[in-house]
Amino acid sequence: MMSAPHVSVLLAEVVHALAIAPGETIIDGTFGAGGYARAFLAAGAHVVAFDRDPSAARFAADLPADRFRLVCARFSEMDEVLGEGAVDGVALDLGVSSMQLDEADRGFSFLRDGPLDMRMGDAGETAADLVNTAEPEDLARILWVYGEEKKSRRIAGAIARRRQEQPFTRTGELADFIEGVLGGRRGAKVHPATRSFQALRIAVNDELGELEAGLAAAERVLKPGGRLAVVTFHSLEDRIVKAFLTERAGRTPAASRHLPPSVDSRDPSFELLFNGARSPGEAEVEANPRARSAKLRAAVRTHAPVWSQAA
Repeated sequence: MMSAPHVSVLLAEVVHALAIAPGETIIDGTFGAGGYARAFLAAGAHVVAFDRDPSAARFAADLPADRFRLVCARFSEMDEVLGEGAVDGVALDLGVSSMQLDEADRGFSFLRDGPLDMRMGDAGETAADLVNTAEPEDLARILWVYGEEKKSRRIAGAIARRRQEQPFTRTGELADFIEGVLGGRRGAKVHPATRSFQALRIAVNDELGELEAGLAAAERVLKPGGRLAVVTFHSLEDRIVKAFLTERAGRTPAASRHLPPSVDSRDPSFELLFNGARSPGEAEVEANPRARSAKLRAAVRTHAPVWSQAA
């Protein structure tokens, strides 16, 4: 068994939320190093895992071929691969994995100098492409919306001026440049480039669009009584998951302009398993500081297929 460099967050809570019975089929929508998948297999499940990163396959070599399948695709495609009403549970562990952060050549982290890439897969534009070609207004919007960076316009303008003379190619140089634009750390615990790097990563991988599409796909692929568990790591993700489950649970007033006409709040497609979100305990955070911001939301699919093709 290959040693996995990623520690799954809220693992026990996710397994409990899914209430796995032996023989059930569970989707691990974000396979990574396989932490969730292994726990689901240990509970007796058949597991279909999704990961857009081809390198994740190295962590699946020792898993049982008769109960495990890895699909190299986005989790938003799960219903297309498996069909509607096909599975008993879906788990999504969002964001970037520890192993991707720790591998400098992936370009996710400013703490390890590497190519300015940030792609979770092996296709599409890189962070360097975005930084070096996006209009300053578009770049500022990305930093503001996805990174909640208050000084997004200043950073975007400075990047646009600098790239005319020398394009950005490395994570280290971009991090140092942003630090210089913002005036240095001044004793701050968080690196000045943190929000900008988060924003670029989300934009490069269309993470929020993928999440919205993935939640809808999970709704379609779940059987009545099937369960959905989603672990988020920042407020943008959590807001999307919270809004989706709140609406699907029929807790949005019927007159709301955000509620599609086909939805009947008296016949919801999900029932929340618990109110609010669950967070890691002190022991887990102490053992794995990256778990600090994690939140778990979970729901069970009702018998009512309100999101039909006619919707």
